[in-house]
Amino acid sequence: MTPHDTTLPETQRGPAEKLLELVLGGSAHLWHNRPGLDIQGVWYPAQGASEELVRRGTPVAPGLFVPAAVKLYRQLLDIYRLNTDLLAHFASYALTQTDWRDLKVATSALMLVQGHSGQPIREPDGSIAFHDDDLRAIGEAMLLHYERKSTRMLTPKAVLRVAELLETPEIARLNREAGFGDPAARKPPLGRWKVVATRWLRAREQNPALLQGLVKAGYKSTLQRIARKAGYKPLTQAFFEVLGWKQKQAATGHRTVGLAGLQLIKRERFDGLSEAEICERIEHEHLSFKEVVGRLPADVGLTPAILAALLPSLSNKDLLMMTPTLEALGLMADADIRARWEGAVRAASDQRALHIVKNVRGQELKAKLEEASDNAARAAVKEATAETDVRVMFLIDKSGSMQGAIKQSKEALTRILAGFPMDKLHVATFDTMGTVLKPKAASRTGVQHMLRGIEAGGGTVHGAGVHALHWAGVQMPGEAKLIVIVVGDEEGEDGAQLARTFRDCGYDVSALALIVSVAHSRGTSVRTCSTALRVPFSEVSVDQFEDPYQVPRVLKALLDAPVARGQAPVSGWVERVMRTPLLKVA
Repeated sequence: MTPHDTTLPETQRGPAEKLLELVLGGSAHLWHNRPGLDIQGVWYPAQGASEELVRRGTPVAPGLFVPAAVKLYRQLLDIYRLNTDLLAHFASYALTQTDWRDLKVATSALMLVQGHSGQPIREPDGSIAFHDDDLRAIGEAMLLHYERKSTRMLTPKAVLRVAELLETPEIARLNREAGFGDPAARKPPLGRWKVVATRWLRAREQNPALLQGLVKAGYKSTLQRIARKAGYKPLTQAFFEVLGWKQKQAATGHRTVGLAGLQLIKRERFDGLSEAEICERIEHEHLSFKEVVGRLPADVGLTPAILAALLPSLSNKDLLMMTPTLEALGLMADADIRARWEGAVRAASDQRALHIVKNVRGQELKAKLEEASDNAARAAVKEATAETDVRVMFLIDKSGSMQGAIKQSKEALTRILAGFPMDKLHVATFDTMGTVLKPKAASRTGVQHMLRGIEAGGGTVHGAGVHALHWAGVQMPGEAKLIVIVVGDEEGEDGAQLARTFRDCGYDVSALALIVSVAHSRGTSVRTCSTALRVPFSEVSVDQFEDPYQVPRVLKALLDAPVARGQAPVSGWVERVMRTPLLKVA
């Protein structure tokens, strides 16, 4: 088998397994703001690419990466066909409980065009018996959802991207094939996008402060594009004035608003102003970084004082991203700025800081950015285990078959193990003998130190790791849920034998997961063990942990223990999705 073999044959995989595969098997990055390379449907950054990648790849312009969009949309359509209710709950879950921006765009696009639109269902005599469910209303609610200062509602850019995704020829073809649009129509099916976009714009036009805030945040051109695409007709010309949008009469002569007397609000450059005057303007007008950076005179540029004045407008993520700039300008020595930055480190929700480390010179800052990565993992673990006392057992395959794959396994583990409370985490390596491991510190450095001596060699007996933990006195509280996560290639003893080992050692397993790390071939030990134990099984490829956004998502999905066992065990994460209330239009 290959590292990409699925858990079950395609014909045996139900919607829950497909949904879990979607979440664990892809980061759902559809839009990229820099040039890339398409290598067999996978996007790679063009900058810094090796000669080999450049030779094999096809250049891709910034914007939507169509192969990834088609793959994700097909997966969503597949789940929709198998279990429409599950997809509806997942769309609601994606918006309200995740930060997966492109995934929200794709799910809301599908909900806006899919076939359950509240249409009347008629009796044989033509009378209306009842109305079908209106699941398009969930797509509407996703776009209209508003929560002050929330990072989980759709941004103006996301609202526009929903339409752009639906207009993509390959996506339009999938929708027509699914019966969501007229197969003979030239225009792509947009479902209710124009209607809901009009309502979205109207709410902001009628709330001038909200509209002005979006313009200040840098969404002026995005708002204009939404208005054009939706055919929006403003109530007053104030809408055009706030957007600085000059109007002219249409060829058909139907326009009546904004043709005369417009007082356009335009951003003036800061040419001729001193550094002190620019800082005064920033503080007096509460200007944001995006509003200022493009207006600075060339002879002034971005100075320490100007950046310090702009700091209140920066989010925690912005602050972490700008660490190299803050360091270069000497601003990390300022006590107030340093305190704000330290707060951003504590609040990190992804592991992008590990990429920023490469551009920072100071060792102390490097260590702090690694701490941000640990904090993101801790936050994900805390959220996933908030409702249940979860204990986690990691079994790390170091047998000879892992020669060539152990390095990648160790790097993945350094990104996740520091996220677990040490009193609830139990780690053992195994070949034909098990060895219990304990980090000396709950940090990336502590985990690296713990793993550094691991080398591949020997036979493969998963149960050796289980026995090692048992002999070391590891016990589980009766009320706790035990999640066992195996890192390796699954080649080893029969799954039924591994199941007996868990039972003999007194470990009541609630769920099994596999981080697939394969150098040569793959076995079935963990999957068949889950069948013997009648517990949920999930798997994720080790390379998913290279994505700084994907690590917290994977941890949440793997650690949601099932509420109860059954004949057909379901992931606790899928249970959580199904418990998510369906979104409704306010």
